[in-house]
Amino acid sequence: MSSSLVMYQEEFDRISHVLNRLKVDANAKIVFLVDKNGQQIAGAGEIDLVDTTSLASLTAGNVAATDGLARLIGEREFTILFHEGRKDNIHISIVGQRLILVVIFDERSSLGLVRLRVRKASTSVERILNEMEEKAQRVGAGDAASPFAEITDEDIDALFSE
Repeated sequence: MSSSLVMYQEEFDRISHVLNRLKVDANAKIVFLVDKNGQQIAGAGEIDLVDTTSLASLTAGNVAATDGLARLIGEREFTILFHEGRKDNIHISIVGQRLILVVIFDERSSLGLVRLRVRKASTSVERILNEMEEKAQRVGAGDAASPFAEITDEDIDALFSE
């Protein structure tokens, strides 16, 4: 998969739907998806109650640190991380080797239920990611699909002269 992620509104809506479904099915408080650089992609639930920018950044750092630990013991990566708190728990999983799915839940849910529902949601998100990559390759291969394909240098010069 390429290093940059190009997401159109259609894919964003589909991913948001998957996250909202996961929130309901897992009885979670918050669900969000971030890239490995710590940029939040989409979220669902009570996200206005937390500093999602910091949470996304710290989650990516946590995954990076854990990847280092995995390599030290001969593993490629740990695909699931779990933090248990007094009131809230955080389940972190890697999706498609490039995104991080975070589920925050409390006593109204269980780790088993979250893991089960995350597995299904991860499959859906990974399918969307694969379709996004295929779409990007099609658009890249056929630049005629680009709205700028028909604009020539002469058109640009004419636009800025006078």
